[in-house]
Amino acid sequence: MLSLILVLLVVGFIAGLIARALVPGRDAMGFVPTLVIGLVGSFVGGFIGYVLFRKDSTAGALQPSGFIGSVLGAIVVLIVFKAMNKRGSLR
Repeated sequence: MLSLILVLLVVGFIAGLIARALVPGRDAMGFVPTLVIGLVGSFVGGFIGYVLFRKDSTAGALQPSGFIGSVLGAIVVLIVFKAMNKRGSLR
């Protein structure tokens, strides 16, 4: 169980890093915000994948398609995060 949690944290961090590299703009984020973006993105990507394809984790917890979904979800979360910060900084 502990090893699964560590793997999910590492995958979430890598998904957050890839999302930050693909989304244009400057990000002044450290380790923890990148990790949170990746983890939330993994949940968003997993939910969207489930809604679109109606598949669950019967094939295992770690799949290449799940990693791609995590990165895509992290990109969506990062774009939303940037939009919220941009709107809040104008006030």
